Amino acid sequence: MNIRLYNALILTMEENRPVFRGEILIRDEKILAVIEERSGCEDTGAREAQISCKDDVIWDVQIDCKGNLLMPGFKNAHTHSGMTFLRSMADDLPLQEWLNDRVFPLEAKLTPEDIYHLSGLAILEYLTSGVTSIFDMYLDNDATAQACMDMGMRCVLASGLNDFTSSIEKMEMDYVKWNLAKDGKVDSTINQITEHPRRSLITYRLAFHAEYTCSKELLSQVAALARRYQAPVYTHMAETIREVENCKHKYGMTPAVFLESLGMFEYGGGGYHCVHMSEEDMEVFSRHGMYVITNPGSNTKLASGIAPIAEYVRRKIPVAIGTDGPASNNCLDMFREMFLVTGLSKLKEQDASSMDASKVLEMATVNGAKAMGLGTSDVLAVGKKADIIMIDLHQPNMQPIHNIPKNLVYSGSKSNVCMTMIGGKILYQNGEFYVGESPERIYAECNQIVKRMLNNITL
Repeated sequence: MNIRLYNALILTMEENRPVFRGEILIRDEKILAVIEERSGCEDTGAREAQISCKDDVIWDVQIDCKGNLLMPGFKNAHTHSGMTFLRSMADDLPLQEWLNDRVFPLEAKLTPEDIYHLSGLAILEYLTSGVTSIFDMYLDNDATAQACMDMGMRCVLASGLNDFTSSIEKMEMDYVKWNLAKDGKVDSTINQITEHPRRSLITYRLAFHAEYTCSKELLSQVAALARRYQAPVYTHMAETIREVENCKHKYGMTPAVFLESLGMFEYGGGGYHCVHMSEEDMEVFSRHGMYVITNPGSNTKLASGIAPIAEYVRRKIPVAIGTDGPASNNCLDMFREMFLVTGLSKLKEQDASSMDASKVLEMATVNGAKAMGLGTSDVLAVGKKADIIMIDLHQPNMQPIHNIPKNLVYSGSKSNVCMTMIGGKILYQNGEFYVGESPERIYAECNQIVKRMLNNITL
């Protein structure tokens, strides 16, 4: 399908490129051209070629953006989509009590079909928040992947491997299945998967739940797998003081240092949360080019602490942003996360200039894409995936238009998202969903799941 988005303001998120007026041309899932409407273009030949390209194409859809903003979609770099059933059910508790007394007992009742429907609910919310890619860790990767493929969400799967669920063999099978298999098939000795027209939306990263839920033997097996495939590894890390102190008591090292000692990060990776990091921990991240994936909403709600984001930036440790799950955060809203990243950093540093909003917007888009291995979805440029959102600038919170990137972080809201496109397909526009399923049906399925799970359970 050929789509033309015109009469728009465009923020490509390319380095040092300011907002400009123009149009974006899309063919199938990729960007065909980004045309800047101005005189004196430095590369006149390229501009003329783009305009010629526009004139030669028959457009299936042409959308007048009416001066609204087109930009890359947000990359929600840490999610547990299937946890929507726990929204507002397990609140106002510290992390360990929250996990052991509320989350784990209820999760034990989930079926793959439950996770499919519950992930669908999360996808609806991601779309309203302008999220075009998620980095999802949960109990059944196949169920999450199926929901994402059916509804059109781009997803990087991360194993939630621990001593109680999954296995190193399953992790390797999933890695091969989603990253190395061709045409929807793999050798029968490994696995077989169903072909799906949107299979390219799914990729996979090696990951495990956390140091404190995995034995040393299991962690060593993960490190060996990472070396075998020369792959990065991701995990929850340094989320609470208790976690760090327990690891030091057990191994005489902080989580990052201990995991490095096993050879875990020879090919990079990242840590979710990274609230309580020592000098030595940060050196581990710098040494291996690892990503910090911060989750300020979740860390605030669970009173886990404030991550030293400004210090990571000073050390050139790349930072991405995630909402975490809808149980520990409740709201899957990247606008709120962006504001918290800059706001909490200012409080921690006691410096109102410590975290520039433009840097935070980069974390929520470009850095998230890089952390997830989505190099073709980071910016709006020719040949990149058409993962695009439109921001309604004709609302009071976005006026007057002085500095759009700062407006997005400081005053923007999910109510400003008027279109979310993934791979050249419009999945959300002006309050309507185009995901192949009725939202009301998804809501009904999820409420039935919760009703069944709570039967004879007292919280």
